[in-house]
Amino acid sequence: MRKLSKVAPEWWDYTTLDDEILNDAARLSADDLLKLSRPGFTVRFYDTLEEFYLAEALEYVWSWQQSTESSPAGICGPIGPTEQLPLVARIVNDLEINVRNGHFWAMDEWYLDGREVSVDHPLSFARADLTLCFNRIEPKLRMPNSHLHFLRADNIADYTKSYDEARCLIMQGGQGEVKHWAFNDPPRREGAYHELPPSPGEYRKLSARIVNLHPMTIIQNARTSGGGVVTNIPTQALTVGPLETWKCETISIWQAGNHDNPFGMRLTTLMISKRIADAAVPMSLLADHPNVRFNFYRLGLGTCETEMH
Repeated sequence: MRKLSKVAPEWWDYTTLDDEILNDAARLSADDLLKLSRPGFTVRFYDTLEEFYLAEALEYVWSWQQSTESSPAGICGPIGPTEQLPLVARIVNDLEINVRNGHFWAMDEWYLDGREVSVDHPLSFARADLTLCFNRIEPKLRMPNSHLHFLRADNIADYTKSYDEARCLIMQGGQGEVKHWAFNDPPRREGAYHELPPSPGEYRKLSARIVNLHPMTIIQNARTSGGGVVTNIPTQALTVGPLETWKCETISIWQAGNHDNPFGMRLTTLMISKRIADAAVPMSLLADHPNVRFNFYRLGLGTCETEMH
């Protein structure tokens, strides 16, 4: 039986890992992370935030440029980070790039009172995508709404099916403090998973679904999106699953240091590089995906040394 979580004993999370893995991760320098690239897993650094978010935005444009009417393709994108979204619209508009054949999949959405939050809700991810990006693209250049695949409570099966109807060339994401991509959080420590978390193979079978959120995720989103008002953050969400993720040709994770801490960014880099997959650290399951990129803002990596303030 593995140790209990230090932060949420009724849940699995990275604090239940063997201390040797945790200590090895904490000792890594920024330069050490670059050396963890291997075939199928690439670590990239960016020295300025401008270059970082521009490169992220260009993944959208590149993906849409590959799409044709007979061979539709696109990108799955996150809310967090969001800084790339206005840049996407600016690039498309200023260079007059026709992206009408492109597709976009939203990674996730909040779930509240039995349904997804409406686009009028201040926390709505769909609202952020539309406001920051798609509503800014010139109508003559923009893809039709039918090519925008937003998760709703009544369209989960159709959302999953859409990954077979158009190629998702890149799935972008950030990394949360609980080491998730989208809202693929670690599970509760209960039932069949009381003594051990699900195996990587079990977890990878999960498709788009409604999920209960780990307490760390709720607190993080209160910090990054809600001014710290934890009571305003829903405890459930809709999320893309591993099943859809493994249909995407490339997984591209962008970490500027805002959504996870120096230790967390090191831990998942180490686990993916060394192929240590554990469902208590959902991001580590990407160790088995054939093409994963971790993109870091170098100054956002910080250190794991003790500093008193």
